[in-house]
Amino acid sequence: ACPHQMCRYPHAGSTMYRDWHFVLVVVSLFILHGTRSEAFSPLAQRRSSVFRSTTSFISSSRSIRSMSLSSQEETISISDAFDGGNGEYVKTEMVNGVKTVFVRIRPDPYTELEQKTHFQYFSFRATSKTPKEETIKYVIENAGDASYAIAWNGSTTFYTCTDPNDPNSWKRKLDTSYDSSAGTLSWSHAHSKGGGSVYFSYFPPYSYNRHLALISQCASSREDSCAVRTLGQTLDGREMECITVGKGTRQCWIIHRQHPGETMAEFYAEGLLTRLLGLDTNGCIDGLTKHLMQKYTFHIVPNMCPDGSFRGHLRTNAQGQNLNREWANTGHEGEEHYYQAPTVKRSPEVHCVLQEMDKTGVDVFLDVHGDEELPFNFLAGAEGCPNWGPRLEHLQGAFLASYSRANSDMQIPIAYEPEEPGEGRMNVCSNQIACRFDCLAVTLEMPFKDCLSH
Repeated sequence: ACPHQMCRYPHAGSTMYRDWHFVLVVVSLFILHGTRSEAFSPLAQRRSSVFRSTTSFISSSRSIRSMSLSSQEETISISDAFDGGNGEYVKTEMVNGVKTVFVRIRPDPYTELEQKTHFQYFSFRATSKTPKEETIKYVIENAGDASYAIAWNGSTTFYTCTDPNDPNSWKRKLDTSYDSSAGTLSWSHAHSKGGGSVYFSYFPPYSYNRHLALISQCASSREDSCAVRTLGQTLDGREMECITVGKGTRQCWIIHRQHPGETMAEFYAEGLLTRLLGLDTNGCIDGLTKHLMQKYTFHIVPNMCPDGSFRGHLRTNAQGQNLNREWANTGHEGEEHYYQAPTVKRSPEVHCVLQEMDKTGVDVFLDVHGDEELPFNFLAGAEGCPNWGPRLEHLQGAFLASYSRANSDMQIPIAYEPEEPGEGRMNVCSNQIACRFDCLAVTLEMPFKDCLSH
C-alpha cells in the first residue's frame, strides 16, 4: 500500500532504551519465521476446469506462431477445486512448437472502499492425461492486470510434484519470467512419464484444514495458561479463534493473515505458537518463553481472514472487504464518501477482534503480513500517527534492532517509506492500535520472493 522505498529506523544504542519498556523487544526472540509449504484439503469443493477447443492466441507485441489444439490433443487438466485454490483454465495452444497452457487468476470480490478488484494469488493443480513424458509451458494470461504487477519481476512460482501436505515438498520454479509487454507470467514443467499431478502456487498454501489442526493442537496443549476461544464468526460462518497464553499483566496482541493470500503469515503464527506452547517438544517450554509468559498475556489470532483464505483470495474477505482498511471509519458521517468500519455486516472479523482488544487493552501489538515486491523482511511503523513521539520512536527502534540481532532473517535499512507526521491512515490496523492504545504497534512484512538478506 505504501511506496517501496528505503528508510532507516533508530537503533537501540544508548541507555535510554534499557528501562522496563525494553522487555517488549524480547518478544522477537521466540518468533519463528515459517516459510514452509503447505497442504490442500481434499474435502473442499469449488470448481474445476477441463479442456475445451479454443481459438488461436494472437499477440500484438511480438510475432508468435500459435495453433489451437483439439480436445483430443489436450493432455493437461487444470483444477482449483480445493481449499485455497485459484486458477481458471483458459486454453491450450502450440506456441512456437511448445504446448502452452493458459490459466487466469480469479479476482477477489469488488472492494467498496478502495473501489477496485484485487488479485495476484494463484494456486492450481495440473494433471497429465498422457503416459508420455511432456514439457508444458504454463502462462498466467492476466498477470499484467494484477494488483501488484510490478512485483512479478523476480518472482518465482512454487511447485510440488508429491504430497502438497508435505511442508518440505515445495520448490521454486527458477525459470519463472514476467513479460511486461504481454502482461503474462510463465514457467515450464517437465511432466514425467506415467502422468500424475503437479501443484503450482504463488506461495505455498496454508489450508483451512491445517489451520484447524493447529487450533486443535493448541487446545490440547499441556500449558495450563492456554485457552482457545472464539471471538465471533466470519461472513461464511467460520470461527474467529484466538489463543490466549500467559499470566502476565501486560497484554500482547499478535494477529496474522489479514490478507488471505499472504500465507506466510499463518506459517509464522504456527511457529510462534509452537514455541510458546512447546507443540513440538511434548509441552516442554524453554526458560525465556516461561519468563515472557510471567510478564505478558499473549492473545494470538492465527488467521484474521479464514473465508478469503478458503476462497483463494489475495486481500479480501468473502464480501470483498480489505480487512486492513476496516479498523476505523473513513471520512466523517454525513459526507458523501463516508465509510463506516468495522461493521458486523461487512467486516465481522475486525469488529470482534477490536471489541476484545478494547476489553483487554493492548501494551504491544504485531500485525503479520507478506509483501509481494520487496525480497526482505521488514517492519512498518506508526510514524504518521498523531501520538507518535520520542517514546514510541524509541520503543520501535529498540524492537527492530533487537529483532535483527536475534534473527538473521530480519534487516533494518529496507522498508516502506514512513508516512508523514500526522498523515497516518487511521483505518490501517497498526496505526489504529498504536493510536487507540498509545502502544508499540508495528506491521511485520515477509517476502513472497526469496529473501535476499539471508
